[in-house]
Amino acid sequence: MLSASFRRRGFPRRLLLLLALLSSLAFALQLSNHLLDYVGSKFGAQARLRLLEWERLTNSSRNKPELDKLQLVNQFFNQIPFVNDLVHWGKEDYWATPVEFLATDGGDCEDFAIAKYLTLKAMGVPDNKMRITYVKALRLNQAHMVLAYYPTPGADPLILDNLINKILPASQRTDLAPVYSFNGDGLWLNKLRGPSERIGKPSSLDQWVNLNNRLINTLR
Repeated sequence: MLSASFRRRGFPRRLLLLLALLSSLAFALQLSNHLLDYVGSKFGAQARLRLLEWERLTNSSRNKPELDKLQLVNQFFNQIPFVNDLVHWGKEDYWATPVEFLATDGGDCEDFAIAKYLTLKAMGVPDNKMRITYVKALRLNQAHMVLAYYPTPGADPLILDNLINKILPASQRTDLAPVYSFNGDGLWLNKLRGPSERIGKPSSLDQWVNLNNRLINTLR
């Protein structure tokens, strides 16, 4: 189910149909005219344009080197304003799909990380190279979420973060303390030093399950 606040904004569940396709790595993102017209009528011409730019970016970048994809996706989504969930959605914690994020032109750190992960996955970046990572932002003294990209297994990951535009290795992000990470395959306990420890499946994260259920339900 979509959040009550989003239903009040008039965004029907069927318009999130395309997001279920993001679980596949080999497809062209094709936004229907119905979706684009609806978003334009409810959220304005700029919202429609953001979705078209997302479609263009995803489809035109599939053959680029992975590091180029990281830069393009990080830059694209970091243009979206940060908005607290309570202000934006009327609840303490809500993980938005990329369509919700782009259409409403706002979201918090989880929304940035999830949108980057799903878009890079749609571009063909393997799932096992990416982890959505829950960290503590030490300077802000608060919980935060970023996307980590591992060029090779066990490598020092590159961090895609909405707090800064520059993509840096995790070893240079001394302001972040990792807690846990996940992708479509697993859930890991992260450590400041040494390898991470796999502790289960992402299905143990209620918000991740809720997000994916919203995507799946749009196909019914």
